[in-house]
Amino acid sequence: MTFGEQPAYLRVASDLRQKIVNGSLPPHTRLPSQARIREEYGVSDTVALEARKVLMAEGLVEGRSGSGTYVKERPVPRRIARSGYRPAVGSVNPFRQEQAADGARGTWESSSEQQGAGPAVADRLGIAVGDPVMRTRYVFRDGGEAMMLSVSWEPLALTGRTPVMLPEEGPLGGCGVVERMAAIDVVVDNVTEEVGARPGLAEELLVLGGVPGHVVMVVERTYFASGRPVETADIVIPADRYRVAYHLPVR
Repeated sequence: MTFGEQPAYLRVASDLRQKIVNGSLPPHTRLPSQARIREEYGVSDTVALEARKVLMAEGLVEGRSGSGTYVKERPVPRRIARSGYRPAVGSVNPFRQEQAADGARGTWESSSEQQGAGPAVADRLGIAVGDPVMRTRYVFRDGGEAMMLSVSWEPLALTGRTPVMLPEEGPLGGCGVVERMAAIDVVVDNVTEEVGARPGLAEELLVLGGVPGHVVMVVERTYFASGRPVETADIVIPADRYRVAYHLPVR
């Protein structure tokens, strides 16, 4: 087999990956042994080993002690709906409202505490480092399974000593940023979301059910009122199990 300019181990990994994707090597099937890969592709033991390492790093196969390497069951990605702000029905939480549209059974847990803003949060909220903010941590679940994490920050110069100081408590607890801000005469008129990816932190993967090295999507969201940031949040989603689906109205 001619491998051209691409490193041999990547070409071998690519061919094995294709067999996994098209079903020639279905889930729970034992991956060809190192000797078999060496013979079939005409490569060295080192190349065969590196190809297997690539597939393991991609999460396509897993090693079983004393047994070999096997093709993993591939989860079917589910959608997490993002549709921007829609007027809530009664006191329905925006998360529950969005996920319900896709048949998810959304529930969440939260905890809030006051802290001083770090440099990154201060920059995003347009406040000074150390200014007081309300930090709220969330675990969102679908049918009991952790599907998404979020940490939000709101400047207490805006919400402190008001009925909406605690996002999940009081008469508007859980109603979302737009309605809560409206209750204190702050009109949210814009929201931005930036989506990126990175390896999940150990504490994130412990909750989300991943293993070290798994990639997560991070949505950096900020709400604005007349150009002033009033809330910012980091939303963390396991990339191997979910896709972020945006439903944006055309105006």
